Amino acid sequence: MEELNQYNSPEYETFKQKLRKIIGLDLNSYKNQIHRRVHMLMDRWNVKTYDEYFNTIKNDDRKLREFLDHLTINVSEFFRNDNQWWKLRDQIIPELIKKRGHKRLKLWSAGCATGEEPYSLAILSAVCGLDATTPVLAADIDQGAIAIAQKGVYLKRQLLNVPPEYLSKYFTTRDGGETYEVNAEIRRRVTFKRFNMIDDPFGSGFDVILCRNVVIYFTAETKSLLYVKFFNALAPGGYFLVGSTEQIFDYKKMGFEMAGPFLYTRK
Repeated sequence: MEELNQYNSPEYETFKQKLRKIIGLDLNSYKNQIHRRVHMLMDRWNVKTYDEYFNTIKNDDRKLREFLDHLTINVSEFFRNDNQWWKLRDQIIPELIKKRGHKRLKLWSAGCATGEEPYSLAILSAVCGLDATTPVLAADIDQGAIAIAQKGVYLKRQLLNVPPEYLSKYFTTRDGGETYEVNAEIRRRVTFKRFNMIDDPFGSGFDVILCRNVVIYFTAETKSLLYVKFFNALAPGGYFLVGSTEQIFDYKKMGFEMAGPFLYTRK
């Protein structure tokens, strides 16, 4: 396996090119830890060559799902890092409503994984009385994760941060209380879309963008390019929220201003 563990081997380069063609994932934009995960899964499946590895992923949807989960660690929960969410609810969204003079705010969950984040954002949208005809945009490269999100069914442990009044109002219990289904009102407030943030064009005029625990996997160069794209996607006065382990070191150079912990704004 020595040759297979060389990230710059010709065989591995070919594998990455072929992978990008079928799922749009550019492994060259990621840190080496992602490449280690690629090879760890290869060992787990007892795959000996990159051709065999690629064909396994290409021809078996279940293996592709496992591959993407292994790379991106699609583990989330509702209202993760809840203090950030309550700041959105109590300060940022009301401020934006007042500043804009209307309740049609554009909200985007970039790298939405299996839906916990955009549904959390949609709940705040309902709580704050935002116009339901402007749904939260939920975007992710992983079509399998999006399919799970669209079902809107989650385990009880994923809802530990949900306030009891939200739980009773916006969810329906299933399986004797072991799972919860997001109700129709909240699901209508979210539009899911497959999106490759490396290659696809960003929209514009967003009031709030959440991209948390996604960019951390990319190289420093790719991070900077993405942060600039997020800045340009914001409307003036809009807010950009990153994960609790992330920091944009050169945010001033990009045009951002710090608005709080892990929170930036475009003035």
